[in-house]
Amino acid sequence: MSTVMRGYLDLMKLRVVELLLVSTLPAMILAAKGLPSFSLVAATIIAGTFAAGSANAFNMVIESDIDKLMERTSKRPIVTGVITKTNAAIFATIIGVISLLMFWFLTTSLATLLAFIAIVFYVVVYTMALKQRTSQNIVWGGAAGCMPVLIGWAAVTNSLSMTALAFFMVIFFWTPPHFWALAIKYKDDYSAAGIPMLPVVATKARVHKEMWFHTIMMIASSIWLIISADLSLWSMVVTILLGLVFARELIALKEGSENYTKTAAKIFQWSITYLSLLSVVLVAAQLTV
Repeated sequence: MSTVMRGYLDLMKLRVVELLLVSTLPAMILAAKGLPSFSLVAATIIAGTFAAGSANAFNMVIESDIDKLMERTSKRPIVTGVITKTNAAIFATIIGVISLLMFWFLTTSLATLLAFIAIVFYVVVYTMALKQRTSQNIVWGGAAGCMPVLIGWAAVTNSLSMTALAFFMVIFFWTPPHFWALAIKYKDDYSAAGIPMLPVVATKARVHKEMWFHTIMMIASSIWLIISADLSLWSMVVTILLGLVFARELIALKEGSENYTKTAAKIFQWSITYLSLLSVVLVAAQLTV
């Protein structure tokens, strides 16, 4: 693979996109109360990848100057000069349009609208308006990362429901502790770039308190999701256990801990595992009803 081609793929942040799409398939299966057609799933996943990739590429265009200041992002393709800002913007626009056309012709009008809203919200509301202005940036901006749930549901039904909203809220409350754990690890990077992530501007005690609040609400939302989707009792038990494991990891994040940063990194990794396992539970529970 050529360096330039690899650069365009890096603009899409495919590892992040993969995590976003983990919630899309379960949402589609819950909406269909079974397996949707393969063609619909494929179209939704591919279009969703392009939509998220477009938003991420626009994000890199907008933040290229900031990326130069952070060690974690200093090797991104625009920073290194592999891709120019102009070409990156063109690429982001093209794959964004492709994603919306795919949603329009291969899924539903509501899924198309939601995908457009997700792109605009991530680029304009989160990246341009919130990220450098408030420590609550990821709380509200992270809503864009919840949109795959609604998009997947709408792709099947061309409507939304309370179950879709419950799933949205699970991801909404999952996002802050997931991202703040990462921000703890890269606190110096965000500080150098002047980005007021909560771990940069708040005390460890406040960060811990807010992570606890969102974790508790995430567990409550997951219980609501299981009840709303009318899934089996075993799925409720497993979902609660997953949430308790998440909480146990959070207990270890003590303010005076010598391994504070390592513990935060562990929470970040577990949060990914949690979301993946929850998605498996939802799929298995729906398909065995």
